[in-house]
This record gives sequence, C-alpha cells and structure tokens, in this order.
Amino acid sequence: MRKRRRHYIYPDLDTLAAAFVCDLSRFLAESAAEGRTVHLALSGGNTPLAVFSQIARASGAEDWSHVHLYWGDERCVPPGDPESNYGTALEQMIGPLNLPAGQIHRIRGEDDPGTEAERYGRLLLDQLTVEEGYPVFDWVWLGMGDDGHTVSIFPGQEHLWHSPEPCVVSEHPGTGQKRITITGGVINAAHRVAFLVAGQSKSKAVNEIVMKEGRYLEYPAFHVAPASGSLEWYLDMEATSWL
Repeated sequence: MRKRRRHYIYPDLDTLAAAFVCDLSRFLAESAAEGRTVHLALSGGNTPLAVFSQIARASGAEDWSHVHLYWGDERCVPPGDPESNYGTALEQMIGPLNLPAGQIHRIRGEDDPGTEAERYGRLLLDQLTVEEGYPVFDWVWLGMGDDGHTVSIFPGQEHLWHSPEPCVVSEHPGTGQKRITITGGVINAAHRVAFLVAGQSKSKAVNEIVMKEGRYLEYPAFHVAPASGSLEWYLDMEATSWL
C-alpha cells in the first residue's frame, strides 16, 4: 500500500464529508476489483454523522458486499440509547443501506464491560489478520475530542493506549461513564488511518498536535502513528483556525 501522511483542509463539514465519501468510494471500488475483503473500523462522535448520511446517499449495499464493519469504541449503553455509536451508524448508514447482519460486528455496550472487552478483542483476533499480537484493520476512522482524546482513550490514560490487549475498558474522566475501546497497538497496526475532525473547539488541540507545541504529548491523538505510514487528517477550516 502506498504510504502517505497528509492533511486535507475543507471549507466546512459538509465539504469535508463529501470529499471523504469520494475517497471512500474509490477505496471500495478498488478493493472490490481486487477481490479483497475489507475490515473497516468506524468512529463515533459528531463528525461522522455527516459522513454516514452522505455514504447512505452515495452508495448501495452492493458497494459494501465485501466489507465487514467494526467499531473503534463504544459507550456502555444499549444500542437504542442516543449515545450508542452503533445505534447512530445503524440509523444513519447501516439501516438505509440495508447491510446484512453478517457484515456488522458491533461492540455490545449493554453487556458487562470487562466481559465484552475480552469478547470483542477475541473477535478481532479471530476475524482479522494478526501481526505482532494485534489485529490489523484495512482502515480505521478516528474522531478527536476537544481534549485530544481519540477512540475512548483520554489524556492521563496512557496505560490503556499501550495495553497489550486489543480491547480494554476505559472511563470518561468527567462523567465516569464506562466505555469499551480498541488500544493504540490496534490503531497503529492498521493499513490506513484517517482522522475526521471538525469544529472550532478542536482547533487548539489540532494546532498543538500538528506543530508539536504545548501539551501535545498528553494527547492520545498525537500518538496515532501507523506503521504503514498511511495517516490522513480530514479537517474543516474551523478545526485549523489556530494553525
């Protein structure tokens, strides 16, 4: 796979989402033409909402027939809860595309967190190629919080980022909400990683990460560095206003 580490900046979230969906469409078409099964980890958060809805409008189930979907993290809530990452993707993309259940591998946020983290970690190891102990995704989509967290690993939780396990339980530092998340080793083992980041509130962390200034070492998002070299940042103008 061609190595690349790029930043793409768009006027607004809708334009960002449209450009990302175009890149995704090319990726799906190329992998289908090559006869490859694709293992894709979806992101939670607000920015993917615009992406999911545009995907549903721009593609059909046949475009996804070779794709298996997973999640990078999940809040420990039932799938019908408004905070469920799976629930959001189901409503905005999976349902409208009518994707088969056999291609969807969700984190069961309603189950016991520790038990589910172990189960999901085993599922990833069983379903994906494994390199140096970590399952290897074809593409991982990431969001980033105002505090520089990504997936559900927050500043001060470096032990989770460096865990040898593919999947662990984390806790939101403000609310105490339990979450299930893949770890840094899984992210950095992926063939391709893309950040989707929009909004003024993210701009300080974006600047510090890109420029290696301030508290950048404390941000889990800074430590995303896939061994493949293929890391992309899809940003809107507001997210780059500090640059």
